[in-house]
Amino acid sequence: MSTKAGLPKKDNTEDNHKPAASSTDPLQLSQHAPSAIGSVIEASNGIGGKIMIRIQNIASTANLGVPLDLKKIALKCRNTEFNPRRFGAVIMRLRQPKATALLFASGKIVITGVRSVHNATLATKKFAYIVEKVGFKPKEFFDFKVQNVAGTADVGFPIRLEGLVYAYSNYASYEPELFPGLIFRMVSPNVVFLIFVSGKVVITGAKKESDLSVALSKLYPVLLEFKKSQVASLPGLPSTTDNAVDNDKGQQMEEV
Repeated sequence: MSTKAGLPKKDNTEDNHKPAASSTDPLQLSQHAPSAIGSVIEASNGIGGKIMIRIQNIASTANLGVPLDLKKIALKCRNTEFNPRRFGAVIMRLRQPKATALLFASGKIVITGVRSVHNATLATKKFAYIVEKVGFKPKEFFDFKVQNVAGTADVGFPIRLEGLVYAYSNYASYEPELFPGLIFRMVSPNVVFLIFVSGKVVITGAKKESDLSVALSKLYPVLLEFKKSQVASLPGLPSTTDNAVDNDKGQQMEEV
């Protein structure tokens, strides 16, 4: 059979059996998979170099908008703990992404243990899906909010904490008898540093991942001013300056 133009009519039976092309965006697929991106970020040291900041934990909160029966959730869900005598929330854990949630009877949920905002939002959706399977329909808007971003870094040199706390006494506190680290509170961005004599730094209190890099970029020139030029020697062992003096004396004696 031919068409009006004299061309044979195309048989569409094969096309009907072909699988339809997927219209799913690859970026949309990535939203449902855990990501390691964001666990390590870069910060400028203010003098042309870079410092790596490793995100250790992101704490976030959400509201499912529905009252929860915690005993029912603990009985029907895996990887859960519930002891109302000790703590009035269900502890639920995920493997992918690795996260821990605290589920309260009011519908509030606290998510910890993730190292990127992407994984935090993904974990929140998975926890909401699990609760829905048990029989509690959460609302679509979760009121998701990041409460704290904590990270660690290494500036690469030892720091004189006594001089730092003396020069910035309005922002720093240092009690070596109670805690070996110096506590430095920055106003903008509003973060808290734990600075150790070895050069290791812990940053906490940030609301965004970018706050970590901005805060460390501001603090690095200050830490550089209090860089230790000489490491103290152990008791009973000569220091590096003593060795240098002895070497100079030995060279002078040989010349004589």
